[in-house]
Amino acid sequence: MGLSMKEKKAVTKQMAKRYSRASKALKGQILDELCALTSWTRRHARRALGTALKDEPARPRKQRAKIYGKDVLEPMRFVWAALGGPAGKRLAPFMGEAVEALERHGELKISDDVKIRLLKVSAATIDRALAQERRRLRIKGRQGTKPGSILKRQIPIRTFADWNENRPGFCEVDLVAHDGGSSFGEFCQTLDLVCIATGWTEMRAIQTKAQRWVLEAIIDVRQSLPFPLLGLDCDNGSEFINVELFKYCIKEGITFTRSRPYRKNDNCFVEQKNWPVVRQQVGYLRYDTAEELEVLRKMYGYLRLYMNFFQPQMKLISKSRNGAKVVKKFDLAQTPYQRVLVSAEISERTKQKLTTLYKDLNPAQLKRDLIDCQDQLLKISATKTRKEVKPPPGQAFRDRRYSWKYEDIIREATGGI
Repeated sequence: MGLSMKEKKAVTKQMAKRYSRASKALKGQILDELCALTSWTRRHARRALGTALKDEPARPRKQRAKIYGKDVLEPMRFVWAALGGPAGKRLAPFMGEAVEALERHGELKISDDVKIRLLKVSAATIDRALAQERRRLRIKGRQGTKPGSILKRQIPIRTFADWNENRPGFCEVDLVAHDGGSSFGEFCQTLDLVCIATGWTEMRAIQTKAQRWVLEAIIDVRQSLPFPLLGLDCDNGSEFINVELFKYCIKEGITFTRSRPYRKNDNCFVEQKNWPVVRQQVGYLRYDTAEELEVLRKMYGYLRLYMNFFQPQMKLISKSRNGAKVVKKFDLAQTPYQRVLVSAEISERTKQKLTTLYKDLNPAQLKRDLIDCQDQLLKISATKTRKEVKPPPGQAFRDRRYSWKYEDIIREATGGI
């Protein structure tokens, strides 16, 4: 004689407690046992166990005491905003350096207890704490290149035999156009140069992509680098593949190479900088006047210091594939300045000069200077009297500066400075 419905429910209720704590293999055994006792199918038995678990009153979870309260989250938010909103994995290793620099210039005043807890915050906790702020700033960008075609036979495609990417001085270079969505006429360009070994980034604003302005910008960048320029790799645009730059590199002993046509990933180091270094700062508006060019040049004077001394970066050290899964391993996030300090190829005199400069820099003030330049660019663009090229649909939001939200955070934390 089988069990009554009341007895089946009682058995199911008892087994449900074991079922909720069991492993996958043990759950199968419990289902078999319940089916044998009640003559139910496995599907019905599984549903009955789930219903019995729902009827059980949930055990109240013990609330853990908060380690990072508002006293820690507020200075964390300020540091994060002053550094331009880096991810937790980039911010956590640099938190001590950032806090020390901000305290040195009177931008941040916290107790010793708060400082100790702030320096212990993990990357995951930083991301969770600042997730809402990050969602407000999520924007997507675009970028483009235009190929050229001369001297290709004399300028070789870059190979690993020609380059030592672990030595400072081998750099990639690219141009970013400020055309406002239309390539008609003349407009400003940004020359972006990145050292592969250290991540050191230099940017220069030029009035057009003419060969003479590109060469002048590269010569100026070369004088500003804290190491000799040993190699230069570019795309196939005529602004780089030309006689003037080719002769200059031959004369100065600079290894001059180019990427494969239509292969952006060959210049991946500089291509990935075009968005965070240029587009996030100046947007997609059209800049084609002398006044705008001067503001861009002033802005890049602040930006090169901000990026190289206060923007930690992670470098890919290994990449492996296991079937469809790709595993990437990165090193500890460091700023280009920190990577220069540990490089054996750079002189101690140069390192001492950089250290002296670093101690005089205030990251929060640099951020405010960048915001002021962004305001000037927006104001000039809005007050142009001649007919402007219309931006592409949906571009208006991206034309607002990326740092707009950070301005409120920084001013609020520094008493409206």
